[in-house]
Amino acid sequence: MNGFARLRDFAARRRTEDRCALCGAPVEARHSHVVEAATGGVLCVCRGCAAAFDHASGKFRRIPERVAALDDLRMTDEEWASFAIPIGLAFFRRNSVQGKVQAFYPSPLGAVESSVPEDAWEALVRANPELASMEPDVEALLVRVSNRRRECFIAPLDECHALIGLIRREWRGFSGGDGVAPALDRFFAELREKCGGRT
Repeated sequence: MNGFARLRDFAARRRTEDRCALCGAPVEARHSHVVEAATGGVLCVCRGCAAAFDHASGKFRRIPERVAALDDLRMTDEEWASFAIPIGLAFFRRNSVQGKVQAFYPSPLGAVESSVPEDAWEALVRANPELASMEPDVEALLVRVSNRRRECFIAPLDECHALIGLIRREWRGFSGGDGVAPALDRFFAELREKCGGRT
């Protein structure tokens, strides 16, 4: 067996060995996730463990699959600037344990947390009542702002974590290289295709 064949065999074994973070049972390639409410940590779980949790209560909360495009989100450039996010990409999650909204934006090293002015968030929700439907801890407002467009979604927290991982994986050099922007375009196109899904 040559080197490439051994590598493929190893990768295949690793995929079949993925385990539920709670009970240790094998999990399928497409599996559910739960979030630890206090920390925001996302865990892979098997079907049985996923069924044991709901979206709204408990230490662990099952992450729903709902993706909703907010193409008419009312937010001016000044309002976006009031969140003081240094790049044009972030997600906002209400932490029910801490009683506050947290913002996270990606970096080559992972997610960076940024404080959210409470008055700025409340003003955004007043202007966009659909944001009140976001389930604390498990759903987030995901925003991408660029010169070309603004894309906004209510997204499951695991999708937001997948985005962080994508940027870490694609980042090259000091400025990110040529792979990050196309990868982001693909991610948001796939996210739009999932609109309407719900567990």
